[in-house]
Amino acid sequence: MTLVSLSFEVHQPIRLKKNFFWDGYMNRQVVPDLWKYYFDDPENRRIFERVSDKCYLPANRAILEGIKKLQGSNRSFKVSYSFSGVFLEECQRYRPDVLDSFVDLVQTGMVEVLDQTYYHSLASLYDDPEEYIEQIKMHRELIWDIFALRPTTFENTELIYSDKIAQIADRMGYKAIFTEGVVADPNYVYRPPNTKIALLLRNYQLTDDIGFRFSSHNWEEYPLTADKYASWLARTPGKCINIFCDYETFGEHQWIDTGIFDFIRSLPNQILRYKNLQFATPCEVAGTIPPERELSIESFVSWADLERNTSCWLGNALQHACFIQQKRLQAPARESRDPDLLAIWRTLGLSDHLYYIFTHGGGPAEVHNYFSPYGSPYDAAVTYFAVLSDFHCRLKGKTHLADSPFRFATGIDQFTGDSAWTLMGLEAILDKIPLPSLEYHNANGDYALWAEKSLGDSALAEKLAGLQKLKGERLRKGLLRAVADSLATEVI
Repeated sequence: MTLVSLSFEVHQPIRLKKNFFWDGYMNRQVVPDLWKYYFDDPENRRIFERVSDKCYLPANRAILEGIKKLQGSNRSFKVSYSFSGVFLEECQRYRPDVLDSFVDLVQTGMVEVLDQTYYHSLASLYDDPEEYIEQIKMHRELIWDIFALRPTTFENTELIYSDKIAQIADRMGYKAIFTEGVVADPNYVYRPPNTKIALLLRNYQLTDDIGFRFSSHNWEEYPLTADKYASWLARTPGKCINIFCDYETFGEHQWIDTGIFDFIRSLPNQILRYKNLQFATPCEVAGTIPPERELSIESFVSWADLERNTSCWLGNALQHACFIQQKRLQAPARESRDPDLLAIWRTLGLSDHLYYIFTHGGGPAEVHNYFSPYGSPYDAAVTYFAVLSDFHCRLKGKTHLADSPFRFATGIDQFTGDSAWTLMGLEAILDKIPLPSLEYHNANGDYALWAEKSLGDSALAEKLAGLQKLKGERLRKGLLRAVADSLATEVI
């Protein structure tokens, strides 16, 4: 018996105002709402509503119809969805009826919901996994709030994967994880090294037959019908077939007049005509089929473009510069103690912003240009970097961002692991730093030196230098008072 899993990634970008730089928005003094200042809400709403009517609602009706027709039989129709957190937010904001239709699907019991990063981000590529893990936890809680489910299968953004990512997912309790099927025969289950998690591989050839080639008149297999496709699956060797595509394939990328909805309506019955085929969710595939062997993947792979790696987001210097700049704002955003600023920073980390800055040519460029709201990748880079630079200035003014962090230690090269990039961050952390560390830095004059050389605040440096005779809790209180006074007198 070959298990067939049919999974869909469901995500919509949150687009920036594409003329943010050229229209002179950058560094304005009076900005009542940063969300409206940076993001093009009317355009995001317009596109979301269009895709809802063309794809989400009709596709959900077709899937629900297929589930109900076969529900109760010993050969049911099952699917899975991987929703980004920002997509679910947009559902709540723009089209609650779309979210209701997904809830109806999940309540049939024939749908598995996967976890991913809340912001469909590249946080898995950061050196420190803290932000990545936090975004996964945020997504996990959102799925519980909406669907009352605890997912056991994980799909990183655009199937980005490595051994390191698998080990994080394993430690977080997931039973299965997806990646692209270029690394091994995709029709088997594998085990990443030093984990107990199951590694599932997407069959990209069979997936792309639907996602990319379905309506191509130049394709030798055109037209693709459900019975033809089912016959291909029935002849495919292996123990499982994992079909995983963008949900927008149905009605948005492949328009209704291509016959894509007739295809998905007919597919369940056509597949189940073959006794050697059976639908299963990814968690069922992972729980039923033993791993074929251990499979180690040290370098990042993904499902993106022909290269199937991270070059789609980080393949040129413009993308790297924007990625580094966005990542550098993590500390001030977190230390700002402002949930709104942190959410804006995370929204600026959506992988889509870098996707639009792709400058390579050929077929992949056509795909990137199709999705991009910009006239060129250079326009995308100008806009994105302008927004990041504007946000940087606002964070710097609010948090008193330093040129380099203050790293706490108890002696030479004896670091505690605590650090602060901003004066606000220092104020927040002083309460928990052990006294031996506070006294060590005070005796060396490190606080005054940091204030002078990294913050550029000579007045604060003078106050901190005056505390050098203090010890114990008197020192802690003195430090907190000096920092609080400096923050209070700063005009933001």
